[in-house]
Amino acid sequence: MSLPIKMPREQKEMIIRNVQLFFEEERSETLGNIAAESIVDFMIKELAPHLYNKGVEDARNLLIQKMSQVEDEFYALEQRIR
Repeated sequence: MSLPIKMPREQKEMIIRNVQLFFEEERSETLGNIAAESIVDFMIKELAPHLYNKGVEDARNLLIQKMSQVEDEFYALEQRIR
């Protein structure tokens, strides 16, 4: 399942400016808006599924950890039966 990444236009414009700054500072290359936006779109398309899956994995692991803690707390609430 591939979900399209939707982001506010202002956020995408900020990323485009950052890509332009990166190319200017690191590579001494000037990118126009269209070229920078193409790079951003490509990187989103390529990276988004990996980053999304990593986020899901991290959330799953956190939930498993928290559920284990809750389970331990329930066992601590049990009363001993003689």
